[in-house]
Amino acid sequence: MPTFIKRILGLVIVVFLLVAVNAWMGREGLFGFGLPYYYAEILNLTGISIILAVSLNLITGFTGQFSIGHAGFMAVGAYASVFMTVYYSDSAEQWLTSLLGATLAQSLVFLGVIIVGALVAALAGLVVGIPSLRLRGDYLAIVTLGFAEIIRIVILNIDRVGGATGFRGRVPPWDGRLIIPAYANFIWIGGFAIITIVVVYNIVNSDVGRALISIREDELASEAMGVNTTRYKVIAFVISSSFAGIAGALFGHFRQFLHTNDFQFIRSIEIIIMIVLGGMGSITGAVLGAIVITILPELLRKLPGDLYGYRLVIYSALLILIMLTRPQGVMGAKEFGISWLKRAQRRPEGDKPIGEKGVPIAQQSTSPNLDQPKEIEHR
Repeated sequence: MPTFIKRILGLVIVVFLLVAVNAWMGREGLFGFGLPYYYAEILNLTGISIILAVSLNLITGFTGQFSIGHAGFMAVGAYASVFMTVYYSDSAEQWLTSLLGATLAQSLVFLGVIIVGALVAALAGLVVGIPSLRLRGDYLAIVTLGFAEIIRIVILNIDRVGGATGFRGRVPPWDGRLIIPAYANFIWIGGFAIITIVVVYNIVNSDVGRALISIREDELASEAMGVNTTRYKVIAFVISSSFAGIAGALFGHFRQFLHTNDFQFIRSIEIIIMIVLGGMGSITGAVLGAIVITILPELLRKLPGDLYGYRLVIYSALLILIMLTRPQGVMGAKEFGISWLKRAQRRPEGDKPIGEKGVPIAQQSTSPNLDQPKEIEHR
């Protein structure tokens, strides 16, 4: 089957699964079976966490730059997109509804504000990245942490986005939507999670990805070989920031309420824990870490009796235990894929080395003039 047909078929299957799962999570359910709202919300938040973890892994895991300001870029994307939705999208949606119908109009408007959130977050990443990515290690971490806190405090003092009371709709005396529309569902969240994984995977396996990995392994050696390390670090930083902005846009339109407390320092640390737990430099490890860190605290809420009061202690102890037994993360730098499920194949006979020199059979010459025993004349 041609590669193009395989990709089209895979895309159709993915879209079908996203639509089916979203229907299963809805109120009506799928074929009479539905998922309770509590579990549906956890599943959606898990998808947002996957976007954040995989995008941060590009700059921290593959490039080796320790950034702890990812929550700041998420906040930029969230507030920028929701601001556009509340104050500037209503008239455009009504005009598109008259032309294309309500569902398609809402989808186009939502896609537009997601793009706005991604672009604003990418611009913020560029502004922070150009001066700060000349730093390394702890110094870079301090700069990114300071940026995240500056963003949070600035938003906290903007009255038009709710300030300290939070942002759930228009703020008088300005006109706009009364509440943030619930545009985001599992189709959008799951779709962008898959897009994030695919984009990061392709970057890592490209020439840019090799340059990023070389910077992680030895930045001085990369510079000596002619790699423009600052340029590549800024590229990774901007791409990572844009996906954090997308995650923020999805978060704002799913929760329908934004507050600066959702983007505090601890949120950045939580995302770092996801990639450290799963394995820095592993995309599937970041996905696994996002799933575990999002779902595990909710599972511990089900502990019986007095154990419920110690759920945070148990949660911390489990993380410590995992890091003591597996300090490189669950996946390390490896990836989990279909190739792991394939049965090991025997080595072809022609590839087996034989003889003193260990030359494979397939590489041995079949010429009758070679390796013939010399005739020794006995006189």
